[in-house]
Amino acid sequence: MRRLVLAFSVFSVFALVIGFIGTPQASAQQQSVNLFLGGFIPHRFDARPVDDVLVNDQNFLDFRIPDFDGFTFGGEYLVGLGSFLEGGLGIGYYQDTAHSVYLFQVNANGSEIPQDLKLRIVPFTATVRFLPLGRHAPIQPYVGAGVGVLHYRYSETGQFVDSDNSIFTGDFVGSGTATGPVVLGGVRMSLGQFDPGFEVRYQSATGDLPASQTFAGPRIDLGGFNYLFTFNIRF
Repeated sequence: MRRLVLAFSVFSVFALVIGFIGTPQASAQQQSVNLFLGGFIPHRFDARPVDDVLVNDQNFLDFRIPDFDGFTFGGEYLVGLGSFLEGGLGIGYYQDTAHSVYLFQVNANGSEIPQDLKLRIVPFTATVRFLPLGRHAPIQPYVGAGVGVLHYRYSETGQFVDSDNSIFTGDFVGSGTATGPVVLGGVRMSLGQFDPGFEVRYQSATGDLPASQTFAGPRIDLGGFNYLFTFNIRF
C-alpha cells in the first residue's frame, strides 16, 4: 500500500510539473495563495517502526507520544490546471517539546532526572488536487496527493544516566531531510476572492539519526495527520 501511495505521489508531481509548463498565459488569473494553520498529530506508538527513537525511549523515559501533538502553520502557491485540477507548491512549520524523566532512576537527593525531547519538521510539498465540482463552484470539495520533502531536527537535552550509572548533562541532536508521500482532502467555500475551508493532510516519512549521538533508536518517524483551517486568496 505504501509503495502504491508513493508511486501515485510521484506521478502527481510529474503531472504538476507538466501542468506548470503547459499552462497558458491566461491562467495567470487562476493563481492563489493558500494559508493554513491547525494541529499536527504524529503517529502513535503502535504505528511507529520498532527502531523509532521515541518507541525505544519509552523503555526508560516517562512521557507520552501525544505530548508531541502541536501547532502547525504554512502556505501554498496554487495554480489552476484546467477546470478540475490544481497544482501547489507549499511550505509548513511544526515544532513541539515533550518533557520527560527517567522511569526507574532519580538523583542522589531524590529529585527527578529530567529531559526535553524536541521535534521540528519543516515540510516542502508539491501536490496536485482534483476538484470534482470544479474550481469555480460555490462549494469546492477536493482530494489530492503529492510528495513532501521534510526537513527535521530532533534533540534530547537535559540530564542522562551513563552506563556506569553516573548522571551527566547532555545535548544530543540529529537533523536531515526525508522524502515521502502526502495525501490530502478538504473542502472550501467560495466567497468571491476569498475561500475559507478545512483540510486533513497526511504525511509519511522517516528520518535517520546519527549513530555518533547514541540515541535509543536510529530513526525518527515524521509521519502523522495535519488538521488545518485554510484561507485561500485568489488573484
